[in-house]
Amino acid sequence: MQVVLPRIGTVAAWRAEARRLAAAGVLPETVLWSVGEAAPDLFAASPAPRAASVAFRLPRVAVESIETALMHADPERFARAYVLVLRLARQEAIWGDRSDPALHRLLEQEKAVRRDIHQMHGFVRFREVTPPGANRRAFAAWFEPAHHILEAAAPFFARRFGDMDWLIATPTLTARFEAGELEILETANRATPPVDATEDLWRVYFANIFNPARLMVNAMTSHMPRKTWKNLPEAALIPDLIRTAPERVAAMRAAEAAAPGPKLQRRLRAISAQREGR
Repeated sequence: MQVVLPRIGTVAAWRAEARRLAAAGVLPETVLWSVGEAAPDLFAASPAPRAASVAFRLPRVAVESIETALMHADPERFARAYVLVLRLARQEAIWGDRSDPALHRLLEQEKAVRRDIHQMHGFVRFREVTPPGANRRAFAAWFEPAHHILEAAAPFFARRFGDMDWLIATPTLTARFEAGELEILETANRATPPVDATEDLWRVYFANIFNPARLMVNAMTSHMPRKTWKNLPEAALIPDLIRTAPERVAAMRAAEAAAPGPKLQRRLRAISAQREGR
């Protein structure tokens, strides 16, 4: 049996299909899941064996974790999740048991998806594309997430930037927010937005707040993965800032050593105040 899920609303569609299949007693090994279009199946004409009907009654935390993990890029995620929910419903597995390999994998995938959403919230960089004479400013951004997270991540931007029109395009889906309405579409144009003047200002600001004395490259790349750098305007500065960090730290220390200490500075200020009082 082939189940073709839509590219938009994939998780909700999987949930409905999984409930339907479980109620019909369809075995996991007889289902071929795909997104957008049917996958080739050499055994499509063979009758699918059935089992007893299963009704889902899962804890809310389990449903939330499973649906988050379904945004992972793993092509087998739908089949694995269907197997797991059947086991949970039949009490053949216990939610939260990380010694269960299938559950452990799902929880790790959930963690990866949540981390990807967090990174998208932090690393989307808008460029202004306001047409002449428009009443609302308009912005566009291109982002390449590791997983299928746009639908889950987009409401954050709608809440934060509700006073402007914007568009965030990814290789598969695009979020468009116009006049207060959020819409998810399939991506038709993969061209990145044109560079605007604010990027130069942002680079200047980033270079000035960069503290070479607190540089920890591993921690920085853990928080800002290198895969995101190509879409970050400030990323072009990072290699040079890292390379020159030791020299800048040495210069900062030399300047600090040459400057008078705090006690001497207070004494000099007191003397200066006394002279001005005369």
